[in-house]
Amino acid sequence: MFAIRNLIRITTISRRLINENIVKQCLFNENNSKTASIQFVRNYAKSKDKKKDSKNPAKVVINEEQLANVINFNNLKGLMEKAVANMKDEFAKNLSLRSTTGAIDTLKVKADGKEYELQELGQIIRKNPKTIVINLIGFPQLIPNVLEALAKSGMNLNPQQNGTTVYVPVPKVTKEHREMLAKNAKAIFIKCRDGVKDAQNDYIKKVKRNSDISTDLNHQIQNQIVALGNTYIADAEKLLQLKQTELLAGKE
Repeated sequence: MFAIRNLIRITTISRRLINENIVKQCLFNENNSKTASIQFVRNYAKSKDKKKDSKNPAKVVINEEQLANVINFNNLKGLMEKAVANMKDEFAKNLSLRSTTGAIDTLKVKADGKEYELQELGQIIRKNPKTIVINLIGFPQLIPNVLEALAKSGMNLNPQQNGTTVYVPVPKVTKEHREMLAKNAKAIFIKCRDGVKDAQNDYIKKVKRNSDISTDLNHQIQNQIVALGNTYIADAEKLLQLKQTELLAGKE
């Protein structure tokens, strides 16, 4: 009888200990789960912050005085400005929708290593709304040069020669012609962008080789050169968008 009571007592104590261990384990697992969840949330938040930082990098302030102390800033700026200016010039010369006497008057003709405006070489008359006549009796030897300039003007012209006179039919501006000009505008922009980047990369290489300034300042100058170039490229891109909008405005 005594042995049975002891056995029951031992069994009861064992069950109690097992239950307590189960409860402790559950609490431990719950706490670990909460800790893991908190850690996951923290890591997720950090990951989101990193993504935000990569999408919105810190803006680089261009300090012209600081740049001028390390590089030939005026020369760099001049190279980038020239690239954009050349783009504007090519837009004006080669992407005109107008084939009027006003546009043809100032068309550049190359001869003897120089450039002349067409109006300096001959008399330009609008015979009727569909035909422009150019009298080149004063410079008959330059007729081939004039024909080439007209054909390459980007105005979709097909000049015809009759003696010392050149007849220029005024073409209708077609949808295809507008699209071609818009495509040419993109090519001119890319040429400008590459010119800016060439100047940018050339000066970055020079700065990298400069051992007279600290590493931090070296990186700052490089970042500012990149930011400066990006500013000019952004301006050129705006000009491209305006020009393409203008060229495609009458597209059906």
